[in-house]
Formats: sequence, structure tokens, C-alpha cells
Amino acid sequence: MSKVTPATRVLDRAGVVYGLRTYDYDPGADSIGRHAAQSLGVDPAIMFKSLMTLVDGKPVCAVLPSDREAALKRLAQAVGGKSAAMMAPDKAERMTGYKVGGISPLGQRRACPVVVEAAALDHPQIFVNGGQRGLQIQIAPADLIAALGAAIASFS
Repeated sequence: MSKVTPATRVLDRAGVVYGLRTYDYDPGADSIGRHAAQSLGVDPAIMFKSLMTLVDGKPVCAVLPSDREAALKRLAQAVGGKSAAMMAPDKAERMTGYKVGGISPLGQRRACPVVVEAAALDHPQIFVNGGQRGLQIQIAPADLIAALGAAIASFS
């Protein structure tokens, strides 16, 4: 597994300190994020998933703990929209350049607004996908938010 991805390149260029962890990706897992947390022996509350959504028809990446569900109406409101829906997996893959199960909020092919669940700030470190199935980035939430230019909101 390569540990250099578009996501890690973004962090390297920005001079952000981060760690990488790998695990055996299971495409049949009920929850990829919870499986990753269990595989790495970490609390699912610090294993964040990236959901590609459409808010009023425009792409938005939502980053939230793997043990929570996104409240799509609240997500839409967080970015000044009225409604939100999940993006179709094939469209998410084309837009991000990543495969489902390996979508990182960092280094996406086509940039879009990112909203990070405010709960991230409750932890000194969180994990986000590294842009490859089975690769996780361990990072301080403030560093992730700064690297993404992300908004912070409560939507889960």
C-alpha cells in the first residue's frame, strides 16, 4: 500500500504534522468507519468518515464521527442551504478521485466546501481517511480544519 496519496501531499505541502495508520480494509463491513476503528483499536468517536453530499444540488463534503449519522437538514443549514442528500457513490468517486471506502476530505480531484462536525474539537487527535482503502491519517482537528479551510458545525 502506498502511503503517498493526494491527501498526504496536501498535508506535506502545508507542513502539517500527522501520522499514518493502516488496517485490513473489509468491503463487506456494515460500517467502514467502525471497522477501521475496531481494527486500529481506537474509539469510533475519533474515527471520522467523509460523506459526499449535495446541498441544494451543490457538492459538500461532510466529515463526522463514524459512530454518528449526519442530520442532512442541519448540514444544509450549516452551509446556508435548504436541503441535502447523499451523493451517488459513482459520482462521489468521479468528483473526488477516490474510491468509496477510501474517500478523504483532503486532496480531492475537484475541491468543494467541507464541513467538519464540531465534536472533532473535543479530541486532541482524530482520524480521517488517507485517500486509500485501509489508510487513515491521525491529525489534530485544528490542523485538519485549517488545511481544508473547513467550516465547523454541529450536524450529527
